[in-house]
Amino acid sequence: MIPMDAKLTLKIDNKVITKAKSYARKKKTSVSKLVEEYLEFITEKPKVSSIEITPLVKSLSGIIPVNKAELGKDAHKKHLIKKYTI
Repeated sequence: MIPMDAKLTLKIDNKVITKAKSYARKKKTSVSKLVEEYLEFITEKPKVSSIEITPLVKSLSGIIPVNKAELGKDAHKKHLIKKYTI
């Protein structure tokens, strides 16, 4: 039978260990649990988005050239400056 938990020896700067222990105490957990959760997080497979892009949205994607979209932002910025300056 394979044990679920195993020991792991890490070499970490003493200052980091002190800060990690303090953080763990404040969070009411252990440094081991923090490391375990972090390693689990970084090794997870990325989750596939559950949001489906409809064919209509796909067909509209890229319809406005980037430079024209930027011009719209400039016009709006100029409008706001004119509106709110004395």
